[in-house]
Amino acid sequence: MVRCRTIIDRLSEYMDGEASSELRRTIENHLRHCRRCSAVYDSTRQMLVIVGDERTFEVPTGFSERLHRFIDQAIAPA
Repeated sequence: MVRCRTIIDRLSEYMDGEASSELRRTIENHLRHCRRCSAVYDSTRQMLVIVGDERTFEVPTGFSERLHRFIDQAIAPA
């Protein structure tokens, strides 16, 4: 069984399309069964869409801290 920390550590590789086919299958299987990692994946993917938007926007005060706190809580052992 793969640990959540391993999945989170390798998400960037997965999202960039640089993961091996074995790692891709492992991550996809884990995401189907783990709500916490799925939430981190979805949030990260949505953030990339927002950041990739060419329009200029201002991030709300405290957003970065809240995002980091959310990620830390999502990957903390249950």
